[in-house]
Amino acid sequence: MSYLDTLLQGVEVEWKKLGEVSNVLRGRRLTKDQLSKEEKFPVFHGGLEPLGNYGQSNRPANTVMIVNVGASAGTVGYSSVDFWSSDGCYCIEHSELLNNKFLYYYLLGEQHFLKSRVRVAGIPTLDAFVIERLQIPIPPLEVQQRIVEILDKFTELTAELTAELTARKQQYAYYREQFFEFDDIEIKREPLGVIGEFQRGKRFVKDDILTEGVSCIHYGEMYTYYGTWANKSKSFLSEELVERKKLRIAENGDVVIVAAGETIEDIGMGTAWLGNEGVVIHDACFFYRSPLNPKYVAYFTRTKQFHDQIKKHISSGKISAINARGLEKVLIPVPSSEEQERIVTILDKFDILTTSISEGLPKEIELRKKQYEYYRDLLLTFPQNTIES
Repeated sequence: MSYLDTLLQGVEVEWKKLGEVSNVLRGRRLTKDQLSKEEKFPVFHGGLEPLGNYGQSNRPANTVMIVNVGASAGTVGYSSVDFWSSDGCYCIEHSELLNNKFLYYYLLGEQHFLKSRVRVAGIPTLDAFVIERLQIPIPPLEVQQRIVEILDKFTELTAELTAELTARKQQYAYYREQFFEFDDIEIKREPLGVIGEFQRGKRFVKDDILTEGVSCIHYGEMYTYYGTWANKSKSFLSEELVERKKLRIAENGDVVIVAAGETIEDIGMGTAWLGNEGVVIHDACFFYRSPLNPKYVAYFTRTKQFHDQIKKHISSGKISAINARGLEKVLIPVPSSEEQERIVTILDKFDILTTSISEGLPKEIELRKKQYEYYRDLLLTFPQNTIES
């Protein structure tokens, strides 16, 4: 018999509505001018990140929070320190029958249900009675504590891996910058427009996108999906549309560069296209064709050195954008093709470690999260034959 079987064997569990064993408390709103970074207590409103700090607290440490308004309504949180609860979140009052961390872990499993009960007319809102009517399992407190200890271990492991990933990303960013500094005076810096040429894509809309057909890249996907290189596309267009609109196609070895975004920082990220077939490019992107190693160029577009150069050429407004003339003026260091390949090989290893969802730390973190969710569900699933109506 496993440890988990022993832990839960013969345990009597009483089910009660949360409102029967505790109170759902709403906080009190503060104005922005009442908040200060110098004050001690974090202030929570419509999310799990503090809005700021305040000189008083109205909720004790180890309290469960549930966001009740806005896009995050239904999200469950937990504070390990005293804090101020604004009216954008509910707090569950401490109960003698419930370990607060146990309740937190249980409500995390109910988060999908809570979000499904959010009223979406106007501002999304979660009513207190939805939480009060939730049926909560109440095993003995010592069992609750052991469950918390087990799940805390999984949480700590994931946090450690996430901290390591953050450190590796910072290390990666540092080395990426260093590789493009080149103190050697013999390494020339030449304008991108002299070495190669930029070609803007042509317009198509999201409604044109299919699940199969001719490969395409919509500019929005450059921020949410693509990394330094790609050989397969997420989206497709019909061959008829491509031919009728004479859409433009990037070929193997071209670098797709996004040219529009909501902020200046969004502009300029490049993805080396390494697919066997071409890919249609949206009109908010350019593709860059040159004799340079395409991954070398793509890595360069993700450096501070590159972005410092393009900032002065970006037009700001509701949507920030850059044209080909601005990109053509950017100076790029041009070492030998062997040196470009060496730099790409090293940066590829960092890239896999920090961003790959099939290898490296992100995969390990995802596996640990799934393991945690499995054991959370296993530990918090109790027979409901004693449930109260």
